[in-house]
Amino acid sequence: MKLVHIVGRQGQGKTTLVVDLIRELSGRGVRVGSIKHSSHAHELDIPGKDSQVHRLAGSNPAAVIAENLVGVFMAPATDGDEYARLAPLYSDCEIVIVEGDIGGSGPKVEVWRAEVSPTPLAAERGDIVALVTDDATDLALPRFSRADLRGIADFVLSLAART
Repeated sequence: MKLVHIVGRQGQGKTTLVVDLIRELSGRGVRVGSIKHSSHAHELDIPGKDSQVHRLAGSNPAAVIAENLVGVFMAPATDGDEYARLAPLYSDCEIVIVEGDIGGSGPKVEVWRAEVSPTPLAAERGDIVALVTDDATDLALPRFSRADLRGIADFVLSLAART
């Protein structure tokens, strides 16, 4: 998979940027996939519904097929490599945008707003390759205004082409 990570602290606007990037890239005819990463445990299935009951009984994976959506629920990979496990589902994608996985491998673009956090994560980490911000910073990284969606999309595509 050609993964590009959109990272940043909570409340920075990651989801908004990811949704805008997906729309921009899809509008260009790019086949885009997305993965939302969370570092917290969540119940993703609906408690009490048949798919959850199947999963809790031991089915792995457990799937639900409806007229409008297909959902697959799986236990975490025993080796911890969830991206390798998901790769077959994304084989038709030209790019996969991952939201929120600061520890994942691959290029990372940080969304940063000084009003929410005084310093970007990029000041502490060497694996962030660009900033999306409208605030001044002295970091020597490519920087994109949040309004420059076309420029951000072009840069993200160039990152995916290198992976």
